[in-house]
Amino acid sequence: MTYPESPNDAGSPRIRLDSGRFWAGAVATAVVAALIALVGILICRWTLGIPILAPVGAGAWGDAHTGLFVFGAAIVALVPAALLYLLMLGTPQPGLFFAWIMGLATLAAVVYPFSTSAPVNQKGATAVVNLVLGIAITSLLTGVAARAVRRTGPPPPPSRTIRQRYEYEYEPTQPVNIPPSRAPRDWE
Repeated sequence: MTYPESPNDAGSPRIRLDSGRFWAGAVATAVVAALIALVGILICRWTLGIPILAPVGAGAWGDAHTGLFVFGAAIVALVPAALLYLLMLGTPQPGLFFAWIMGLATLAAVVYPFSTSAPVNQKGATAVVNLVLGIAITSLLTGVAARAVRRTGPPPPPSRTIRQRYEYEYEPTQPVNIPPSRAPRDWE
């Protein structure tokens, strides 16, 4: 059974999510997350000499843990994308809920390395990489979601510009006559 539109909603624009654009952006976010993880590991191992995710003897690229971390970063970027997609389909203010969820998940990812038995410098390096990943994934997916929303229906009514509002609200009803004694003088 279908119901007629409400008269109050008849002229309001509708919002539609462009799924193709959203998921293309989500995949691009996953690629960026994987590259951030790889660059973070390389910076920690090459530049700082911190053997993050692998023993020192494994070289700059580490071992299978490095590959798993990079692959995991890509998967971790797709999971919040799916969550954001569901939030956009059914919740009011999905960006607000997504920001809170991602903020808390990023905090958990930053704190977790400190619960392991690794040396403090490895814990700190892993926490920094996780923080950068969380911030990047959150900001990229928020931008993707904003660009994937399409408005359909009639356009909103045109609004007045600030100048038009000022001229309308403060337009004098009678001409203003300035006495000659108070008229501005040209300086010679």
